[in-house]
Amino acid sequence: MATTETTTTERGLIALPESAARALIAFGALATIASTFMSWTYTSAFPGDLTYYGSPAGLQILALVAGALTLLFTLTLWNVRGLGWLNPAGATQPVVLAATSAFAVSWFSAIAIAVDLKGLVALDPGAYVAAVGSLIALLGTLALPKPGDTFKDYVTKPDLIPPVAKMAGWGERLVITGATAFALIVFTYGIGVDPDASETFLGYLLLVVFGTWALLTAGLFDRFAQLNARHKGFATTMAFLAAAVFPFVENNEHNANLGVNILVVGTVALGLNIVVGLTGLLDLGYVAFLGVGAYAAALVSGSEFSRFAGVQFPFWAAMLTGMAASLVFGVLIGAPTLRLRGDYLAIVTLGFGEIFRIAVNNMDGVSGPNITNGPNGISMIPDLNILGFNFGASHAIGGITLGRFANYFLLMLLITGLVVVVFNRAADSRIGRSWIAIREDETAATAMGINGFRVKLIAFALGASLAGLAGTVSAHVGYSVNPAPYQFAGSVPPNSAFLLAAVVLGGMGTVNGPILGATLLYLLPEKLSFLKEYELLAFGIALVILMRFRPEGIIANRRRQLEFHDGDDSIHIPEQGLPDSTVGVTKAGA
Repeated sequence: MATTETTTTERGLIALPESAARALIAFGALATIASTFMSWTYTSAFPGDLTYYGSPAGLQILALVAGALTLLFTLTLWNVRGLGWLNPAGATQPVVLAATSAFAVSWFSAIAIAVDLKGLVALDPGAYVAAVGSLIALLGTLALPKPGDTFKDYVTKPDLIPPVAKMAGWGERLVITGATAFALIVFTYGIGVDPDASETFLGYLLLVVFGTWALLTAGLFDRFAQLNARHKGFATTMAFLAAAVFPFVENNEHNANLGVNILVVGTVALGLNIVVGLTGLLDLGYVAFLGVGAYAAALVSGSEFSRFAGVQFPFWAAMLTGMAASLVFGVLIGAPTLRLRGDYLAIVTLGFGEIFRIAVNNMDGVSGPNITNGPNGISMIPDLNILGFNFGASHAIGGITLGRFANYFLLMLLITGLVVVVFNRAADSRIGRSWIAIREDETAATAMGINGFRVKLIAFALGASLAGLAGTVSAHVGYSVNPAPYQFAGSVPPNSAFLLAAVVLGGMGTVNGPILGATLLYLLPEKLSFLKEYELLAFGIALVILMRFRPEGIIANRRRQLEFHDGDDSIHIPEQGLPDSTVGVTKAGA
């Protein structure tokens, strides 16, 4: 890897030889790693029990990971064999961000211990070593060339970046497998943090934010995207296998329940992504289609509170009933309204969502016909029983007992996989290209012969039916359905604002984006509950910051990334003619 050595780092904030700066960072990273094998406090009262020598726990594990990440990125500046793939441009920005993650976790831990245990006297030598070591590493990064200048040098002169040797097909699949396993470990660790251990979760957030940012600026996300594109089927299979392993790794009913809700909302968000992300229609009442599917399934579930108490469809029939009901409502609402555009369409869909909620709330036999049991809803919905498998009972598989929510999690995972297939096939089809054309310029698309109304109606109907499919499962998971959740905005998801935020936050027009957005929107409020009345404030600030620095969403569609960064000549887009060796280099903080 080609790097330019200078006697002094004129572009750095501290005048040191670049070799000395690297040595300083490496020393600080090693000190941070070593500190995690020492005691950080004298008492086990602090979450994670950081009193042991030779056994990292809690925040120590996070500091260990941050220190190791800093050391690895520092070694890439020394052209260490085997690490070129980690930082192909030899950029300094990943080193700075990795060192920042180690500093943030170490100093946050020391401050949290001192505050919780009433004084610096509660700190053991390990905490001091971590704080000093991470500070040394961070100071060393200030002597490196400015990240922006270094990155621009490599982008404008791509010949400086030596090509990374191409791997065999099995090697690329091995990398995909390793990355998937790593993502599963990170997710499982985060969701498994005890809600009472707020300090550990905040340290986890610091590491994830700065660590992910470091990997992004190193170009690893784009590199993995290239690998996934070359092995799309294998990558998708590995992702679903990792999700299927989750209930076995994190065998906790509360977390399994979170997983089911995430998959339900993620599936509904994928349906909304067809309408918003692919077709460009702003739908503010989409949660009503989830409600239609849930109520349709509840009515034929065999519940004694159902208007049709004697009717109990098998699951496949209830699933088709929920999809059909949502599809019919989608067509009925879309047919007279989809000739509208922009804000007018948004207002109409918002009205439809409110009409649905008010209607089911009044169908109680008093204010209206007796169909939905009014505000009481339909309760005591029996658990599913498919081919003799009772989803409400615990089952032992491979020596591990899976509870009720774990059963539904695996069922919902299969349904999510089906929806992903439908989304991909639809997006890559002729009708999918028509959706994109409508989104970009409906007038031009119509002039080219595309029937805009028919295309938008198909998108509306397909999105509605996918939401209804998810609703059939959510009705059985929650034992009941009632009108309360099906509103535009509320404190409890799902609601239309929540679904729209999941699509925009995750990345419009992508498959993984809405699922990732739903995951974050569900998990963060769950884990930030200790903030109490400040929870929504902190959550809102986090969303604003993310949208400021990543307006195209976390998983960006390439077209939208170009739109949001139009005129930014420092961002690397492979299609713009740079050689293959530069694939994966991204603008710092893009």
